[in-house]
Amino acid sequence: MKNLFSMFLALSLLISACDKNSADLEGVNFKQEMRNFVQNISKYAKGINPEFVVIPQNGEQLVSITGEKDGAPDYTYLSAIDGQGREDLFYGYNEDDQASPQEDTEAMLPFLEICKQNNVTVLVTDYCFTHTKMDDSYSKNSAKGWLSFAAPERDLNVVPDYPAQPVQVNSDDINKLSDAKNFLYIINSENFTSKADFINALKATNYDVILIDYAFNETQYTVDEISSLKTKANGGKRLIISYMSIGEAETYRYYWQSDWKPGNPEWLDKENPDWEGNYKVRYWEPEWQSIIYGKDDSYLKKILDAGFDGVYLDIIDAFEYYEEM
Repeated sequence: MKNLFSMFLALSLLISACDKNSADLEGVNFKQEMRNFVQNISKYAKGINPEFVVIPQNGEQLVSITGEKDGAPDYTYLSAIDGQGREDLFYGYNEDDQASPQEDTEAMLPFLEICKQNNVTVLVTDYCFTHTKMDDSYSKNSAKGWLSFAAPERDLNVVPDYPAQPVQVNSDDINKLSDAKNFLYIINSENFTSKADFINALKATNYDVILIDYAFNETQYTVDEISSLKTKANGGKRLIISYMSIGEAETYRYYWQSDWKPGNPEWLDKENPDWEGNYKVRYWEPEWQSIIYGKDDSYLKKILDAGFDGVYLDIIDAFEYYEEM
């Protein structure tokens, strides 16, 4: 009887917690909260550096007021961003080196067209390693007028050896995102023996834009190191953009506390089953947002202080997780 009572009590507590969780989320407009978050990040960063570039990755539905492909453009949101990143548009949606299902590609295209029509640069990362498929990815994206990167590794841990030079390689000075004709996305430095080795590998390239993490193995880059990357091997200027996840908390970041777990702090939710050490966050909560921007010790301020030209915001589509709960 005692065991039965204990089981009943545990079940009651679980149901109560679920009810409380649902009640806490009731009435939250998850898409608009993410728009607000990105817009405030942009306002803060551009208040310090007016030329600072802000690029959300995925969650492209936010460019439409309704979140639907036939919705009116959200001009407030569009004016806050300089670019829109999208993964798996033509390759990699279900499996790397495989064409993305046509229906999924077609679902994304209208939102990316809204971006293009409103002078927001589109950056597409396709995951493919067969050379003919990489060529096809570059060709399809070029036809749309978008920047693209065919990533041979999902972990984004290599400078590709194919093609030998970036698509549309040039020696032009890239002063703003719309000047760029190509980009490199490499946020995982595991294949490099040291920070100097990694930096030298990037300096030897001619990409117009490079997206990297703000730190090498959590050792932050210095102003001089970031400055050294801003010149292409052929002498032209380029942009160096820092990755920053705002829809999940990561256990390997400087801000992580050893006693954190789902529910403590209250804005921290479940671990992402696909990415160990990444936890969903209630991104609209002020406590989480204050970690990301607005203070001298915030994540974004560290990126600004290091001299990066912009920020690449990940897990923008976190609103989908909460909408489906």
